[in-house]
Amino acid sequence: MVHQQRPEPRLSPSSDTEDMTDMAKLLAPRLAHFAAVARTEHVTRAALEAQVPQSTLSRAMVRLEQDLGVDLFARRGRTLSLTPAGRTFLASVERALAEIGRAADEVRADADPASGKVAFGFLHTMGAETVPGLIHEFRADHPRVRFSLVQNYGEAMLERLRAGELDLCLTSPVPDAPDLVARRLDEQRLRLVVPADHRLASRRRIRLAEAADEAFVTLEPGYGLRRITDAVCKEAGFKPRIAFEGEEAETLRGLVAAGLGVALLPPPAVPRPGVVELTVTAPRAVREIGVAWLDGHPDTPPVTAFKKFLLSKRGNLLP
Repeated sequence: MVHQQRPEPRLSPSSDTEDMTDMAKLLAPRLAHFAAVARTEHVTRAALEAQVPQSTLSRAMVRLEQDLGVDLFARRGRTLSLTPAGRTFLASVERALAEIGRAADEVRADADPASGKVAFGFLHTMGAETVPGLIHEFRADHPRVRFSLVQNYGEAMLERLRAGELDLCLTSPVPDAPDLVARRLDEQRLRLVVPADHRLASRRRIRLAEAADEAFVTLEPGYGLRRITDAVCKEAGFKPRIAFEGEEAETLRGLVAAGLGVALLPPPAVPRPGVVELTVTAPRAVREIGVAWLDGHPDTPPVTAFKKFLLSKRGNLLP
């Protein structure tokens, strides 16, 4: 049977975007009902399957055809058969409903208290030892919780928090922003890292002002550790002369080992040959580590559990 084109769809918004949005709002509630009718080809049986009154289902199908502007069914009493347009539409509807079902299963799985997922961001310098140790300890009590891990610098992670791509992040400096909640967990002393053959390499401690004439290797502007380096050097009475900028602390250690400068860095997970790490006695050279999350963002049970665990590590976060 050849289907007939209806004169005009009922919707006539002013733009293509508005047209698609309004049409989707009208169609979405009716798709599952349409699929039930299409499968059974009988309004009464479909109404029983969908658990809705027969009259409601019949009106919904009429409105659906009016919204689309085409006949989806050929009617013979309460028995229906799909038109060619109806068969085309059914194939797409079934794919859409299957995708919605998969998405629903996925979000339910991610929120499961025992086996859900936590999207967790952290600084590169915490990836070798701190974060693996934290997750290992947490999973002793929550062995099936899954993690999506992201390593990045602080500002990039905060943007991903705001975008809803992360649940929690460990960052430094601890952010102070109205849309975020942040809690200080620990602090980490920074060391002046010098080449093994440097004039200061025989020292164990140093006042940072003694390195005022040195070339520094640092992270790029925008990184939290770079801001701390600039601020500590300023407090020591000088502006660091930057020779190289990088994106990762261990790369900076390699540059120091090659004799290309000195650096203020947190302790390494594993000692690096070719460098000596000096305790800075003045000014106080530390970076605060904190956990941050988006204010007002609802947490799933696994995120709540991991957040509580991290907060319990206050003062004892770092190895």
